[in-house]
Amino acid sequence: MDVRKGREGFVRLKSRRRNPSLPSPRRESHGSAAFYKSFERSCFKSIAILTKTNSMVTEDYFRVGTILKPKGLKGELHLYVDFEGLENIKFGTIFIEITGRLVPYFVSSVKYLQKNAAYLILEDVDTIEKASLLVKKHIYLPNKLKPKKKKSEFTLFDLVGFTAVDADEGELGEITEVNEYPQQILATVNYKNCEVLFPLNEEIIKSIDVVKGIVLVDLPEGLLDIYLD
Repeated sequence: MDVRKGREGFVRLKSRRRNPSLPSPRRESHGSAAFYKSFERSCFKSIAILTKTNSMVTEDYFRVGTILKPKGLKGELHLYVDFEGLENIKFGTIFIEITGRLVPYFVSSVKYLQKNAAYLILEDVDTIEKASLLVKKHIYLPNKLKPKKKKSEFTLFDLVGFTAVDADEGELGEITEVNEYPQQILATVNYKNCEVLFPLNEEIIKSIDVVKGIVLVDLPEGLLDIYLD
């Protein structure tokens, strides 16, 4: 068996010898060569996906949207886009978060509608049943595709989607909101099943890694206890 690397880092597996446990089109009266090839291709594709996703972590990717619902009966998907400028990024593969893992899917086409909306067609997702399994799943792209902002263009509001890491407590979670209030800007994270708000200023923020989407903070002592008690 050859292990070869294809586009977007996929592992493609090619069998040189037929597995004797698979049905043979010559011996199976109701089987056909087309059936056998389809079955074999499906097996190898599943192996390739599992091999690749074992090492995938979301910190190497950035979220671009969420699948809202199927559109029609042929597997088309209605996508909510929460990443500004996605239409300017060229990509042939997306990664969907399924049970804690990022699973790759090849993109057949994507059509952008008004702001924050798009229609997406994926290879091998060709029925409403298959499409329904992906509803409410988040979509990611590799960090290498993320456009780099100039320092003058980056603002604190761009931290939505970043992972907040406290110097003492460690990872706090993804920043879901950044809102401006009188005299301060507050970020929101879901930490230990509690909604936690903390200020964003020069004293709190220690560093920002735009590529990895991580912001290192040093929260005031006792702030987390207020929310957790």
